[in-house]
Amino acid sequence: MRKVATNVKELVSMVERGELRLPEMQRRYVWRAARVRDLLDSLYRGYPSGSVLVWETDQQQPTRDLQVEQGTSPFEGHKLLLDGQQRLTSLSAILRGQPIKVRGRKRDIDVLFNLEHPEGLSDFTEVDSDEEPTSGATDNGDEPPDDEDEEDGEDALMERLNRLTFVVSSNRLAQLPNWVSVTKVFKTTSDSELLQAAGVTSFADPRYELYAGRLRKLRAIADYPYTMHVLPRDLSYEEVAEIFVRVNSLGVKLRGSDLALAQITARWPNSLKLLEDFQDECEEKWMTLDLGLLVRSMVVFATDQSRFERVRNTHIDKLKAGWEKAKNGPRFAINFLRTNIGIEDESLLSSPLFFIAIAYLSQKRDEQLSADEEKKLRYWLYVANARGRYSRGSTETLLDADLATLRDGGTVDKLIETVRQQFGRLDFDAADFTGKGAYSPLFSLVFLSLKTNGAKDWQTGLGLSLTHSGRYHYIQYHHIYPKSLLKERYDTREINEIANMAFISGGTNRRISNKEPVDYLPGVITQRGEGALTIQGIPIEPELWKLENYRVFLERRRKFLADTVNRFAESVLA
Repeated sequence: MRKVATNVKELVSMVERGELRLPEMQRRYVWRAARVRDLLDSLYRGYPSGSVLVWETDQQQPTRDLQVEQGTSPFEGHKLLLDGQQRLTSLSAILRGQPIKVRGRKRDIDVLFNLEHPEGLSDFTEVDSDEEPTSGATDNGDEPPDDEDEEDGEDALMERLNRLTFVVSSNRLAQLPNWVSVTKVFKTTSDSELLQAAGVTSFADPRYELYAGRLRKLRAIADYPYTMHVLPRDLSYEEVAEIFVRVNSLGVKLRGSDLALAQITARWPNSLKLLEDFQDECEEKWMTLDLGLLVRSMVVFATDQSRFERVRNTHIDKLKAGWEKAKNGPRFAINFLRTNIGIEDESLLSSPLFFIAIAYLSQKRDEQLSADEEKKLRYWLYVANARGRYSRGSTETLLDADLATLRDGGTVDKLIETVRQQFGRLDFDAADFTGKGAYSPLFSLVFLSLKTNGAKDWQTGLGLSLTHSGRYHYIQYHHIYPKSLLKERYDTREINEIANMAFISGGTNRRISNKEPVDYLPGVITQRGEGALTIQGIPIEPELWKLENYRVFLERRRKFLADTVNRFAESVLA
């Protein structure tokens, strides 16, 4: 295996010229903008950033473009990128100012550079996963990062941002003189325009040397050295797929589904396009299904179990037959979740594995459910989802146990009993809500039960839905007692409890901002009546809207939420 010394500028040029393509086994681009930000931060500081692995081949192979604009080249398809796609796509987008094509849509990634960043190490937000989360639900009650909290003060937010060297661009920051677009730096040959925009108009300005030096250091990212490992031409596609799997297994860079997909595409050319076409169909009709979920679905219908390691020893004809069933099952699951369960968005599922379980049951029953079985399946989904059936422990083991139940003729009653055995009970009490926040599996059941009860936005009167058009109408949760008013007196988990949340639109949330409940709730009653509060379980006694009575408020509302979700789940069995 040859080693070739190269750098970022040359690798980006190879992408632009079309000399680097992707083999079919490669997944799509999945990095979030925050991950691109963190890559730039590492390169700016000269930290290690791995290497690049390519395969030179004269064989005709199924290939795909990187998800940035690429030209044509007589060497097209001769160098296939096995490791480094996410980094090179990101760097090509930033340095060339090219949008990234994601499922047919172009998405700009713009990162800002802080000319006033602190010397030495600055604050850094590491992103550990390449994948988009399929659901925010976990069982620890954790909240999103603080910089996503619109209730925090603007001064505090700016103080945090100014400790960073790179940030994902926003309109507000882009207007500030010390923040400059990284893409603009690379596309502008002279510093004078950038320095003047930053307020530096003469050489005598003490900031001139500092800013100019930092711009030179930023542009030096183009010269950042990479080692390109080149696999020999005489390898077969199957051997290269094996190398791809082993390299990524050792580095823990890819999920099990990505490694399984590499093994599938090595034996089944153009299979990736079948998966992606079906993924696009699902996204167009309802929601985004992760490609890994579709691979797992194929494995389930081919082998009656969910473990990806079975792919290696499964005949390709069996996988092809499994895929035909795997398309019908998820279609049923999507329709059932949307119309029978009321789940409009995948974020309301504590685990995407519920898709698999419902899809598998539908095909075992030839998509013919009795009225009784349909009710019990709804009940199982509500309770198992809220309990986090597939969100803790060995999730594959738990899913395989449920698949085995259905494969062997077991009923939905048996699935319900399994949940009872796992958690000790099926109902919920007030204690279950203590310390549980928006990332708890309980969150979606609260949303669904309040929505069914008729809860509406406090200003527009719109019912709860995750599909409203326009960001000001999009339903989000609102801290009834603002975090900024509580953080000096109460623990974070206590502040961020579901019991301190109401569902209202984004526009209403912004208007309330960080006002104390005693100041804004009377206005809600005046405009919408007491029922606007009581239907969401918010006590109407003004005494309980005062900060000193926050814990009494939580106790009252936890009990309301427990009673509400119990009634809601049990009502489907009536």
